[in-house]
Amino acid sequence: GNMVVDIGGGTTEVAVISLAGIVYSQSVRVGGDKMDDAIIAYMKRKYNLLIGEQTAERVKCAIGNAHPGDAQASSMEVKGRDLVAGVPKTVVVNSDEIRDSLSEPINAIVDAVMTALERTPPELSADIVDKGIVLTGGGALLRDLDVLIREETGLPVTVSDDPISAVVLGSGKTLDHLDLLREVTIQ
Repeated sequence: GNMVVDIGGGTTEVAVISLAGIVYSQSVRVGGDKMDDAIIAYMKRKYNLLIGEQTAERVKCAIGNAHPGDAQASSMEVKGRDLVAGVPKTVVVNSDEIRDSLSEPINAIVDAVMTALERTPPELSADIVDKGIVLTGGGALLRDLDVLIREETGLPVTVSDDPISAVVLGSGKTLDHLDLLREVTIQ
């Protein structure tokens, strides 16, 4: 058995898969978009600064992180509109602030992983202890998310080689083996 956590734009899919197919799966409506929304809300609340989705995503990719780690906090300039004066404004935010702003969506992902582990049959739990959890999807690229999940679960966590393309590549491989797909399709 394997556990795969696919963190996409709109949802996070947590699945435990075995040779016989999907043993457990859960979808939570938290993904990269919710992380961007959390950064937008934080900037509005703390700095009275209105930023767009692209700016929020840029901040997430540049200094977003899920775990304090040993690294020194990095910072960046964020430009937006001052909600009080109505004029453009620049503020400097650091990675610690962004981690705080992301805590709610990140915790929802960790909770979904923990729930999946609790509901996994014992035989497959043994496999997961050995093989660990695989993170995929664009959200898997959030710095140190694997470290946080490893710390919370005590299990090995790896990020797939090409997390953004994993679903597309997997779909392509599935189409090459349609006979296998029919065996695991839910009726």
